[in-house]
Amino acid sequence: MPQTPHIERHFTSGEVVRDIVIGMSDGLTVPFALAAGLTGAVSSTGIIVTAGLAEIAAGSIAMGLGGYLAAKSDSEHYTKEREREKREVAEIPHEEMREVAEVFQAYGLTEDETWPIVQALRRQPKNWIDFMMRFELGLERPDPKRALTSALTIAGAYVAGGLIPLAPYIFARNASSALLLSVVLTLAALLVFGFVKGRFTGTRPVRSALQTALIGSAAAGAAFAIARLISA
Repeated sequence: MPQTPHIERHFTSGEVVRDIVIGMSDGLTVPFALAAGLTGAVSSTGIIVTAGLAEIAAGSIAMGLGGYLAAKSDSEHYTKEREREKREVAEIPHEEMREVAEVFQAYGLTEDETWPIVQALRRQPKNWIDFMMRFELGLERPDPKRALTSALTIAGAYVAGGLIPLAPYIFARNASSALLLSVVLTLAALLVFGFVKGRFTGTRPVRSALQTALIGSAAAGAAFAIARLISA
């Protein structure tokens, strides 16, 4: 009797989601705090919008650069560790073989069961090094395009997030009413963003939405309080 093939679906875009979370969360909170802090200190929404756009531009560049440097650092670390493993496999193979055996024995295999696997890996130096990188050091080969992708993703998410709390100030003439609308839009954006994030990552969407809104609101509130204190 024919059986329906088992198809496994795994979420494999964790790094992209992480970058979006970093950029969007900061984009929603920092420009909101800046605009809210300026409300009451200045009466012109034009000044608030100008300051907000300048902050979004500077913040997106800084965040994108941070993501780029972090990804480049990961890539350089992987390359350095791989060269070290390659050197050790060539110079002290018996020590590396012992380490391979210890990896398998940690999963409950006996010495007799691990020995054929160790011997097989020894005949394949490249796969041997790949194995050591993944299972001894816990390092995955980074995507060579990761640094640029991370930078653009974080910067783009920051801009998208930053325009949401700033939008009311662009269209409203009264700063006080714009602040109220900005609070509503920012909270709604945090809820939607958290819900979508939960759907993509496999967590409970409602719980993710509430958690994101709570954390984001706390961060925005703290930043707002500091901005108001400084501008007072």
